[in-house]
Amino acid sequence: MSLTRQLDSVCDAALALLYPMRCAACEAASVERRADAPACAACWEATRVSSGDEPMCWKCGARSFAAVAEEFREGVRCRRCDEWEFTAARAVGAYEGALRASVLSLKREPHVSSRLANLLFEARSRTPLDAATRVVPVPLHPERERERGFNQAAQLASAVASLARLPLDEWSVRRVKHTERHRAGMDARARRETVADAFQVARPRLVGGERVLLVDDVFTTGATVSACAHALKRAGALEVFVLTAARA
Repeated sequence: MSLTRQLDSVCDAALALLYPMRCAACEAASVERRADAPACAACWEATRVSSGDEPMCWKCGARSFAAVAEEFREGVRCRRCDEWEFTAARAVGAYEGALRASVLSLKREPHVSSRLANLLFEARSRTPLDAATRVVPVPLHPERERERGFNQAAQLASAVASLARLPLDEWSVRRVKHTERHRAGMDARARRETVADAFQVARPRLVGGERVLLVDDVFTTGATVSACAHALKRAGALEVFVLTAARA
């Protein structure tokens, strides 16, 4: 074991003893490693994390029930995402267990665990997201960001940009429409109408000719990332890929 790992193990043991943290996913076990926070190792193991090899719609990443040979994967389409503006979307995994706990925790505290950061990096490193040249977080409206104190999507984007050694662009895209929060039960059309024309590219020179990796916390219906991708493509982005921590 390297000296760094030994020191990490000692620090983890000391923190677990002095400042025990209850797992935010199962609320029973303790978080033994800082890298796993806010969930325990067992909850991370139980959470469905994508390997990239699952049968899925090549465009939106929706799971497919039919196995497809590798050479035909790029042709798989669910058809529900045909009108969405992005090139392809992927998520680290399902919105459950440790990933759900991580997303909810991130809305309260601007911290991305190293485990989640590495999973985001792994997802970004697979085709087709590996073609991205610039990382852009989905912006919050300034009023909402003031209320929260930070943008959780920007925290995720910063983590993946650092590991992938890609430029992080938090300034080019602005949210100019203060939309209501998407409520449970809203259908896809209502969500699309809510975010229509919500985004504006303030610095088109920075995104023109780029293949943008658009980062957000959760992919639900795709309405928000599609609206943001529309603004980016209208400003000259060649392609827009979407990466989220989880998919609902």
